[in-house]
Amino acid sequence: MSEAMIQQTNHSVMHTYQRFPLSIAKGKGSYVWDQDGNKYLDYTSGIATCNLGHVPDSVHQKLSNQLDNLWHCSNLYEIPTQNELAALLTENSCFDRVFFCNSGAEANEAAIKFAKKYAKDKGYTERTEIVTFHQSFHGRTGSTMAATAQEKIHQGFTPLTPGFRYLTLNEDKALESVNNGTTAAVLLELIQGEGGINAVEQVWIEKLSARCKEADILLMVDEVQTGAGRTGTLFAYEQFGIEPDVMTSAKGLGSGFPIGAMLAKKECASTFSPGTHGSTFGGNPLAATAGIATIETILKQNILEQVKVNSSWLQEQLEALQAKEEVMVSVKGIGFLIGVELKEEANFFIKAFHEKGILVLSAGSHVLRILPPLTTTKAELTQFIEVFKEVLVEMKGTTV
Repeated sequence: MSEAMIQQTNHSVMHTYQRFPLSIAKGKGSYVWDQDGNKYLDYTSGIATCNLGHVPDSVHQKLSNQLDNLWHCSNLYEIPTQNELAALLTENSCFDRVFFCNSGAEANEAAIKFAKKYAKDKGYTERTEIVTFHQSFHGRTGSTMAATAQEKIHQGFTPLTPGFRYLTLNEDKALESVNNGTTAAVLLELIQGEGGINAVEQVWIEKLSARCKEADILLMVDEVQTGAGRTGTLFAYEQFGIEPDVMTSAKGLGSGFPIGAMLAKKECASTFSPGTHGSTFGGNPLAATAGIATIETILKQNILEQVKVNSSWLQEQLEALQAKEEVMVSVKGIGFLIGVELKEEANFFIKAFHEKGILVLSAGSHVLRILPPLTTTKAELTQFIEVFKEVLVEMKGTTV
């Protein structure tokens, strides 16, 4: 593509993204290449989406076969691959029914609608609010933006969709005020991604789950970023000893192919009946095929165990650096959803990593977000740590 064509394209695309000066043309495994052939270790995984790396063979093969048969037919008809993916998800989780859509925001929109209707179906007419938590991120549609308790996301879009009440994660006071008589559901991330890689505390989430169960308040977990193996289990809730009523999933579910899902337990799943919700593209043959291949690969190739072992090693290496380096405040996260809290702005580090051939992200202004593909190798992790040491030396003048 010519320089003039690139400029024309940039002018034609609405400027909703603060893009890095990098045009990615190809990806395979843990690496991507730009248009000039420069190679980068991609520890963003398309923002926790390419969990099996770029263009994984197992997904590529199944999608190629499906391309020769059927792309789309709408949800007016039975879709065998959709049924197969739904069974795969329910057999490997605590949920019983699945609604498919196209993204994480749509999955959370479905959960919001689901919570409102569940309250009405149960006769809880006074329950009109959904509790979410400060520093959360649930999407950028009208309702999911309002559910996201970050003021910077709300700027310019008031009045917000009503019906959300914000509390503070891991705070005892939040537990006391969850059931105030107007709460239909609680929606939360077990590890806040965009908000800074903040995990729920074990005792706190157990108490929250118990309070919701006692009051028949739906407990809904947003696993858009933590699902599909990213934390070392297929879904993060498995590590906290709870069983939510509703869960949302997307990102890694389709290895980069657009797909989202809302899962519910049978006790409440009948809330969505014919005509209450829908999606033209949701769970179509191509999307469902990508989902099947992704989940089967994660479950059958011992990938979850690899994540536990390799992520533990990576966190140990980062903690060893943090013990020596004042600029590193803390290392947090679970599995391959890792945050390094910094005294300096994360963007300075991101730029330095880019210059050395590694792609990383931020989670807020002072947290470096590290999202390797689940399939990353020990050699690649070692490469990352060595570059991190170089960045620290160059930026802070320290010896590591």
